[in-house]
Amino acid sequence: KMPNKRLLFYSYLIIWGLLAIAPRYRDDWLLENILVFIGVPLVIYLDRRFSFSRLAALCLFIFFSLHAVGSHYTYSETPLFTLLSSICHLERNHFDRIVHFLFGFLLFVPLLDLFCHLAASARLRLVMTVLVLFSSSGIYEILEWLATEITHPELGIAFLGTQGDVWDAQKDMVLAHLGSLLALLLWHKRARIEMS
Repeated sequence: KMPNKRLLFYSYLIIWGLLAIAPRYRDDWLLENILVFIGVPLVIYLDRRFSFSRLAALCLFIFFSLHAVGSHYTYSETPLFTLLSSICHLERNHFDRIVHFLFGFLLFVPLLDLFCHLAASARLRLVMTVLVLFSSSGIYEILEWLATEITHPELGIAFLGTQGDVWDAQKDMVLAHLGSLLALLLWHKRARIEMS
């Protein structure tokens, strides 16, 4: 059984509030939370207008909670993944890579919920969902760079979290695309099972 949407919302507020206390880099935290200051009110508005399913609400809760962790520590310095990187002899902390993958995977259902109200054809809803996820992953990388350049250029490396990888933005986009394609595949498989 899916958790209640109100419970998820208040749980997220508690998580966000606790992780807003003494973040590792306050300026970086503020930049990271531009997404929250815009995204959470938008989600509330869309939920009131279209009513997300409980599954969509759970996906949003997980994604925004992971973002709260990433913004508290910075994505490139999240302790658990720093430890895993050390144990596995990896060159970088991969928390940001996982969150980019989950961006595509977890936001698939909420977007599909929205398009159920906007498009009659099931195929069109799925195509629109994937295309929006593909394009928004690229737009995010551009906005991330612009926000850093405009507000705090000195935070560039910390905020962008490239960790020395010149192809970081491209890899992040590919992972978001793969996440959305996996979600599409699972959704399609689920629909076929329900129809049989």
